[in-house]
Amino acid sequence: MDINSAVGRKAGLSDEKLLALAGQDFSVFDRKERLIIELADAMVEAPANISDELYTRLRSEFSEAQLIELSAQIAFENFRARLNRVFNVPSDELYHPANVSEKHESQATSAEFAART
Repeated sequence: MDINSAVGRKAGLSDEKLLALAGQDFSVFDRKERLIIELADAMVEAPANISDELYTRLRSEFSEAQLIELSAQIAFENFRARLNRVFNVPSDELYHPANVSEKHESQATSAEFAART
């Protein structure tokens, strides 16, 4: 989620949605977004299987060109993730939700205060 969180934020993706991706409750996403998540989940299975029913739902929402672009981006991200695993490339820990960062700053300030007293 590291570098893609920055790209997502720039495009308007909220921390709430970024954090939801790590779980199974996708209620914060709209219908189209949930459909894209479903496509991504289907594409990363081994073997990948995009059912006719899923494809029909996708085509009712997206043009062929849009679906090609979405699928290519999902495939690229899957490729990068799997390549990183081959070489045991760890996360750079670039993603820090705003509320978590604020919590850590607050804890650090409290610890600093306690150390001074």
